[in-house]
Amino acid sequence: MSSYHTSVLLQEAVNALQIQKDEKYIDTTLGAGGHTKEIVHRGGIVLGIDQDEEAREEAKRNLTNLPVTVVYGNFSNLLTIARENGFDTVSGVLFDIGVSSHQFDEGGRGFSFQFDTPLDMRMDKNLGVTAADLINGLTKGELVELFIKYGEEKFAHRIANNIIRIREEHPIVTTGELSDVVVRSYPVKGKIHPATKVFQALRIAVNDELNALREALPQAVELLKSGGRVAVITFHSLEDRIVKESFLRFGEEGLGTVITRKPIQPTEEEIQKNKRARSAKLRVFEKK
Repeated sequence: MSSYHTSVLLQEAVNALQIQKDEKYIDTTLGAGGHTKEIVHRGGIVLGIDQDEEAREEAKRNLTNLPVTVVYGNFSNLLTIARENGFDTVSGVLFDIGVSSHQFDEGGRGFSFQFDTPLDMRMDKNLGVTAADLINGLTKGELVELFIKYGEEKFAHRIANNIIRIREEHPIVTTGELSDVVVRSYPVKGKIHPATKVFQALRIAVNDELNALREALPQAVELLKSGGRVAVITFHSLEDRIVKESFLRFGEEGLGTVITRKPIQPTEEEIQKNKRARSAKLRVFEKK
């Protein structure tokens, strides 16, 4: 795999899908193609979906001459995309939710406060609203709600107050400017960077990530054949809660069985090799 992105819980996720030779699978978050390549190596045929153009181009380079169909799309439209590409019934669907290493490390995308770049955060560059639009356009109350709802940020009121004050002087248009405002808003410094939760909240809002996940999970189950599985890797509690509650509801509705009563998490060895894996959780559901 290239250095573009290191796939988290690679073996665990693909093991969970129980790959069968010549069966069809969907990777809804293709990225650089790490999980997909492993599925193919075990005999699967894959439809890989990603809304990020750079990710799709990298995946095509990594998956040349393999039985993989790479397409543009958001997994909120999973059923339509699958059927348009001949994946009407599949044996497994994989979600790897969140931001890739490349998106964090490639400063121009605005996902990271490690670089002073335009405050963008769009995974799909065709989207109309950027993080800067939200920071400069939302009211104080809307900013507070966003930071609490999507970032679980306890200093949301203080941060929103300072954003309003600063933007009266000039728009906040770069990651560095926003990070500075958040850092100055924090009365105490903890283990994580003060801007982490605000940046998370903005990214989720810009890309409508949580609603997309809620919409996609039932579609994934609908596409599965009997015995097929959905495997979902999440990186924070908001996503994990949606997956956990959705899987429990599917079970109560008689659609199948929750395989992971407790989520599968990375080994210490994997975390040492890739620190971004430390918060990952994998949950699996099998269709009846």
